[in-house]
Amino acid sequence: MSELKKKTDEDVIEKPLPPNWILQHPMYQHLMNLDVGDSAQVHAAFLVYMDLAEVRQWKEVSGVGCSELRLVLLEGREKEGEPTQTVLPLPVHRGLCHRSVRSVLARGSPMLLCVVASDSSLVYQRMCDGLLTPDPPVGIQDQGRRQHRKRRQQH
Repeated sequence: MSELKKKTDEDVIEKPLPPNWILQHPMYQHLMNLDVGDSAQVHAAFLVYMDLAEVRQWKEVSGVGCSELRLVLLEGREKEGEPTQTVLPLPVHRGLCHRSVRSVLARGSPMLLCVVASDSSLVYQRMCDGLLTPDPPVGIQDQGRRQHRKRRQQH
């Protein structure tokens, strides 16, 4: 019986991932098969995919190729039942022209630009066609004309 218990304990212990696990991941292989010719952009797209699917819990995240721009785009839903959004993953060293942004916006779905730094940190920016009034900051309430200021303390 102790041998059986020992076996199950070993099964529970997580084995370390191989050093090249990213290359073996099915989504990474799918993104590579889109044949955009830019391995840095594919790597950035995979990092954004992992953030959206695993960390932010987006639904139905998939990779699509944009042959016109030679880019990998991601599409997904932030929450169940919400419209599909397009995400443009971009390595920080790669430039982006106005034509590229217009081309992605022309797809018709809301767009997020995600810049991927060399340390794998991600910065998301919502893009739109035209001007967009931003949402007010969370926790800020309109105080009317009165501004609350700290009074000077007299020493």
